[in-house]
Parts: sequence; C-alpha cells; structure tokens
Amino acid sequence: MENQFPYTTNLDIKFDHLQKIDIPQLVAECKDKWFNQTLTQANDSVVRLGIVEGEYHWHKHENDDEFFFVLSGQLLIDLEDQTIELNPNQGVTITKGVIHRPRAPQKTVMLMIETATIQPTGN
Repeated sequence: MENQFPYTTNLDIKFDHLQKIDIPQLVAECKDKWFNQTLTQANDSVVRLGIVEGEYHWHKHENDDEFFFVLSGQLLIDLEDQTIELNPNQGVTITKGVIHRPRAPQKTVMLMIETATIQPTGN
C-alpha cells in the first residue's frame, strides 16, 4: 500500500536499544519532501521521525492513536471541523478513528509515537 503515495516511509527499526540517535544528522541527510523513518521500538510502540513539507492525504487509523511532536517548523493537522497548529515543542494526540490530514507549509521535523502495527497511510 505504501507505493500508492509519493512518500518515503521506512518501517524498519533504524536504531537498536542503547544506540544513540542523532536527529540533526538524519535531517541533514534527508532529500525527500515527505519522509518517515521508524527510529526505535519501546515495548509495543515505535518512535518515528518525520521530515515533511507539503500535504499528506486525508486518512484515519481505526485501531490506533497517533502522537505528533514538532521539533522544528510547523505542522497543521486538519480535522473535519478544525485545524490544529503545532509549532516547535508542541504536540497532540489524534484519537483512533478520527479522520485527519497533516500539512507542513515549510520543512518540518517531528517525532511520532504510535503502535508498531499501525499503517502510516491509514486504513
């Protein structure tokens, strides 16, 4: 399903436990407009790095909550009746089953925490 969308989504776990994660280095190496890399797994959840610019598609996750935390830039998350604006050091949890569309008007770096079994493009 990932190939239907123009996003780079790497679901492999890039860093083992006790291995240092260097976010600025990963950002410097990224050439994609919409990039998602699973960094590590903690219990039943994963931490993902998003380096994004532009729009994602409308989608929802029937069985999984999703947490977004902005490190730099600005993330707008459109819901059916409102838009949530996240700036650096701000985060929000999107409740399972809620249709949403993330947008980044400029290059934005964020962390996402979600279950290891979530389908990032929605279901």
